[in-house]
Order: sequence, then C-alpha cells, then structure tokens
Amino acid sequence: MLEAFFRYEFLQNAFFTGVMIGLLAPMLGVFLVVRRLSLIADALSHITLSGIAASLLLGKHVVFFQGLNPLYMGMVFSVGGALLIEQLRSVYQYYKEIAIPIILSGGIGLGVVFISLADGFNNDLFNYLFGSVIAVTRSDLWTILGVTIVVLVVLTLFYKELFFLSFDEEQAVVSGLNRKLVHFIFIVMVALVIAASMRIVGILLVSSLMTLPVAAAMRFAKGFKQMFVYSILFGQISVIGGLILAYQLDLAPGGTIVILAVLILIGSIAVDKMMGARQINWKRAYGKK
Repeated sequence: MLEAFFRYEFLQNAFFTGVMIGLLAPMLGVFLVVRRLSLIADALSHITLSGIAASLLLGKHVVFFQGLNPLYMGMVFSVGGALLIEQLRSVYQYYKEIAIPIILSGGIGLGVVFISLADGFNNDLFNYLFGSVIAVTRSDLWTILGVTIVVLVVLTLFYKELFFLSFDEEQAVVSGLNRKLVHFIFIVMVALVIAASMRIVGILLVSSLMTLPVAAAMRFAKGFKQMFVYSILFGQISVIGGLILAYQLDLAPGGTIVILAVLILIGSIAVDKMMGARQINWKRAYGKK
C-alpha cells in the first residue's frame, strides 16, 4: 500500500482529500447535531446531485462545460439549496423543519430529470453517487484545499457566535448577535463541504460522515471542545481506515468509510455502557464506605 501510494497520483489525491474531508465534515457536523439540523446535510447532498447531473448534461451539448469540473456546478447548486432552505425557514416560521424535505424532494426530482435527459447513468455520475478513489483528480484536491482553508478561517472568526447560537439562540439574538448573518455563513460552509466531500464518500453517504463521528463522540465528550476533538478523531479514523480497506479489498470507498464509522459508533456505545455499569458496581461496592 505504501509503495503504491508514492507511485500513483490518484492515491495521493484520495488520501489528502480524505484527510481534509475527515476534518471538515465532523467539525461542521458538531454544530449541525447540536442544533438538531442533521437532515440539512441530506437535503443539500441531493440538491448537489442535481448540480452534478446538470453539469454532465450540459457537457454533452455545450463546449464550455466539457472542460469544467462538475464539482463547481455541484457547489453552486448546494449553496443555492442552502439559501433556499433559509428562505423557506423564514416563510414557514412555525414549521421550519418542513424546509428540509422540500429541498430534499426538489433535489431528487431535478436530479432524476437531468439524469433522464442525459440518457441514464454514466461512470462519472456513478462515481459521484458512491465515491471513488480513482475519480479524485488534482483539480479536486486543490478545490477541496481551498474550501478547507476558507472553512477553517471562518470557523476561527465566528466560533463564539456559532457556539452561542447552538446552545441559546434566543439569548444570542437578545444580546445583539446577527443571527441571520451568522447562520447564513454557516449554512454556506456546510453546502461547500458537502459538495467537496462527494468525490470520496459519495453524494448519498456524505451526510453520514457529518453525523456518525459526532454521535460516537457524544458518548465520551465531557464538553463542547472535547466533542470537536473526538469527532475529528473518529472522522479521520473512518476516512483513512476506509480508504485503506477499500484499496486493499477492492471495495467502494464511500460505503467502506461509512461502515467503519458505524462500527466506531457501535463500539463507542458498547464501551460507554460498560464504563457506566462499572461505575454503578463501584458505587454499590464502595459507596457506603
């Protein structure tokens, strides 16, 4: 594996891209889970599929799109879907959660229409759906690197505001925080990361990488910052371990990464229950002494 890594450029692209995705997805996933917005990732991943399918369709008829990375069109659709979700959340103020299934359904519908117009699936679209190590190009790597830098800078600048909104939104608004602006910036970051993640994990599985490591981290973390650390750790183990297993066993990388993340989650729940049982037994045995 190590020899092949230094020999083949596509393995290097997949590894470095995976490391960045394993950092960004759980990091933003912490805020999504805490704010109970996990399903937004599913909605945006489906609208991103529409963008990818539209780009591949246009590539058959328009010269400009033939040389354009479909990832860019996917990002445009993803950001547009994020903005639409925010608009719908303001329209349905008492039923804000309905905005997510609306965009999810619309994304699926558009994607199916574009795929049918393009005469069905092709290898490129299949790779975007389920992820592919071979499909990650140097262009994808530089694009995801740019997204990583932007997201890390924005998170550093707006960490306190996002933390405040995550735990006490009403108090944050009363204190003068511009909730709409901060949430707009956050949702755009989520859209960019989802679009960037599709090459490795695949559109249909990208939301898993934003929620499963966080769910596992919640079993051990004793604070918000610890949740960040554990989420990123579990995310990196899932991505790097999944890529290695996928290469060695000739499996789809997206599915392998997600299965590994599920196993980590199951293991974390089992360990947490065992530790809890030991503490109860310890208290029973020595609590009165």
